[in-house]
Amino acid sequence: MKLTGAEIVVACLKEQEVDTVFGYPGGTILNVYDALYKHSDEIRHILTSHEQGAAHAADGYARATGKVGVCLATSGPGATNLVTGIATAYMDSVPMVAITCNVNLPLLGKDSFQEVDIAGVTMPITKHGYIVKDVSILADTIRKAFAIARSGRPGPVLVDITKDVTAAQFEYQEKKPEALPVKKKYEEEDIEKAVALMKEAKKPYIYVGGGAVISGAYQEVRKLSGLLDAPVCDTLMAKGVMDGHSDYYTGMIGMHGTKTSNFGVSECDLLVALGARFSDRVVGNASAFAKNAKVLHIDIDAAEINKNIHSDAFVVGDLKEVLTKINEKLPEQEHPEWIAHIKELKEKYPLSYDHSVLSCPYIMEEIDKATEGKAIITTDVGQHQMWAAQYYKYTEPRTFLSSGGLGTMGYGLGACIGAKCGRPEKICINIGGDGCFRMNMNELATASRYQIPIIQVVINNHVLGMVRQWQTLFYEKRYSQTVLDDGVDFCMVAKGLGCEAFRVTTKEEFDEAIRKAIELKKPVVLDCMIGEDDKVFPMVPAGAPISEAFDASDMEA
Repeated sequence: MKLTGAEIVVACLKEQEVDTVFGYPGGTILNVYDALYKHSDEIRHILTSHEQGAAHAADGYARATGKVGVCLATSGPGATNLVTGIATAYMDSVPMVAITCNVNLPLLGKDSFQEVDIAGVTMPITKHGYIVKDVSILADTIRKAFAIARSGRPGPVLVDITKDVTAAQFEYQEKKPEALPVKKKYEEEDIEKAVALMKEAKKPYIYVGGGAVISGAYQEVRKLSGLLDAPVCDTLMAKGVMDGHSDYYTGMIGMHGTKTSNFGVSECDLLVALGARFSDRVVGNASAFAKNAKVLHIDIDAAEINKNIHSDAFVVGDLKEVLTKINEKLPEQEHPEWIAHIKELKEKYPLSYDHSVLSCPYIMEEIDKATEGKAIITTDVGQHQMWAAQYYKYTEPRTFLSSGGLGTMGYGLGACIGAKCGRPEKICINIGGDGCFRMNMNELATASRYQIPIIQVVINNHVLGMVRQWQTLFYEKRYSQTVLDDGVDFCMVAKGLGCEAFRVTTKEEFDEAIRKAIELKKPVVLDCMIGEDDKVFPMVPAGAPISEAFDASDMEA
């Protein structure tokens, strides 16, 4: 049947089983929005307050569900407003398709009104980008975009369509989604070598990254930890792969990781890296990282092998598939002395905080109790992000959504809205500092417009907390442009944007407020006042070995 380009866009979204899109209309994309209007009973469109919010919502939807997130924007500033959200998704390997429309083909390259080469702008931060100038290739281009976004190591793909293509007609034939052909990149001898290294190890440690979430390999990781009899640490992206209550689990590794994880990895004789990329925030001083250990690296992306840390052995392939084979071949190992030593480290170096006042660690522990550890937690970036990673016990993957690689302030609220749209049965809570909240609080209007029952917890210390912490420790307390103690009233802002709001100053008030917020089943803001000099510990100074992790007690000593 003959359809317009805009109708083909919507038909292809339906082919890909897209049920929700996030976006903001404008001149060049009007034909697509007109087509969406006619299919509003099949595809739900969430009108965000800003295009960046749409990108973050599509990202949060994708992380929470494992499906491809979709965002839409018009040309020029609409398209460029997506850039930070696209870059956020790219750094964390999130499957997303961003559909933008551009000026008519004869106007391209002539500095036309609201014209921008968005494909060129986003080239370094997408897996692939397309400019569609011919309606005859539109359907296949969109299909390829979805296939690329979800294949291998996932990531965002941009499809930019000229407006005249959305108006032109072409014969459309429905096709079922097809996966890209996957070429096997490892040999059986790679599996054998990995198993041999594990059998030789006396002090093995497992380091899990976000690839374990993406591949759906959490059961295989848990099985491997038991077979190998090895402790497990994780990155920010891998929360929930290991049950936070597991005896094998030692917490996060890296700059704000636990002392147990940092010291244990520094002492181990085999480090098994699973779907992780050895980022600078994990490794610290690369020359001193796990220097006593052989490194076995398993990852789907060959470009990550030997990029930051040299591997003694590696397997390039889908983590779930590779671990299934390893678990079949690996006999059950026992390392009682090593496990006992790690247990001693856990007992000697527990996470700790001041229990006498309201603090973010207390807030996270209370949220854990109130939600029975089953909520989806999104975060912005900073101290609150680290506390959310440290003190909530994640029990399943895709329940901690945070900007890891790019560190995007303003990510969390949009992502929380997207997560709730994708997983409506889940309690979805965004943890954000007051600095981050200022960047994205306009999306409260989105939540109230659709009555999306998300909970925004503002960790309000009236400063840019993480930057202030660095200024305190390394800049002799020169607090340059990090004090936010002004007249902004977040509760009034929230109510003005159509949400409920409660100000919290004590532990008792928070206990009551979080339960009330859950019961209300509507968008709620909890403005929580904490001390301006609360600090995230442990900490590793930038560029130092992770074995030099310190905390407040070390500073006092």
